[in-house]
Amino acid sequence: MERDNMVKSVSRALDIIQLVSLKKEGLGVTEIANQIDINKSSVYRILSTLARYGYIEQDSETGRYKLGYKFLEISSKLLESIDLRKEAKPFLQKLENETNEVIHLVVYDQGEVVYIEKLEGNETLRMHSKVGKRAPMHCTSVGKAILANLPSSVVLDILDRKGLPMHTKNTITNKDAFLKELIRVKQQGYALDLEENEYGIRCIAAPIFDHLGKVIAAVSVSGPTIRMTDERLKQLQPRMIEIGKQISARLGFVEYA
Repeated sequence: MERDNMVKSVSRALDIIQLVSLKKEGLGVTEIANQIDINKSSVYRILSTLARYGYIEQDSETGRYKLGYKFLEISSKLLESIDLRKEAKPFLQKLENETNEVIHLVVYDQGEVVYIEKLEGNETLRMHSKVGKRAPMHCTSVGKAILANLPSSVVLDILDRKGLPMHTKNTITNKDAFLKELIRVKQQGYALDLEENEYGIRCIAAPIFDHLGKVIAAVSVSGPTIRMTDERLKQLQPRMIEIGKQISARLGFVEYA
C-alpha cells in the first residue's frame, strides 16, 4: 500500500504495537517517542487509546507499556479458524507440480493416520490410499514422521496397542529397531517408507506442527520404486523438510533456533 493512502494515526499505532512487542519488559513513553520520532504527547494519546481497547497495558510498578491480552484473544480465534487442508493445499499442489507423484496429507488420530487430502500427480500409480481411509503408523512414512515427534509415552502406548504387524517383508517388526528408526527420523527431519506398507511403493514424508508446537499431521510424496530411487529420495529430502515447515508456519508454528 502506498504511504499516501495510509491513515497516519493508524500507521503510528501499528508502529508502536510492533515496537512494544519486541521488548518483553515493555517500553516507556519517552523511549517510544525517541525510536519512532514523534512527540511524547502523541505517543501517550495513542497508548491510552490502545490501552482502553485492551491492546496495550501499562505496568503499574514500572510505568512501562506492554502488549495487552486482547492480542491473545484475537490470535486464539484466528488459530481456531485455521483449516489445515485449506492452508496446506497450495503447498501440496506445488509439490505435485514439482514431482508429478502422489501427494498425501494425513492427520494423527487415535494411534493411526487418516488421509485428509490426496493429489494424484500426472504419473500412473495404483495405491490403496484414499481420502478418509485410515492407515497404520509404523509402516508408513507419514506415520513414522508423526510418531517420531510424539512424546515417548504416547509412542510406547501406541506400539503396545497396535503392535508392529508385518505388511511386507520390509516392515520393521522389531520394537527396539523401530524405536531407533524413530530417533533417526526425528534427527533428520523426514521419514521414509521403503516398500514397508505396499510392495512397489516408496514414500518420503515430513511432519507438520500446530501453533503449540505439537505434531498433528504429515505430508508425503509417494511413487513406484522405479521412479523413487535412492538418489531421488535424497534429492527430495530438503524439499520435504521445507514444505513441512512452510505448512507448519501457516498453522502458527514458530520455530526457534
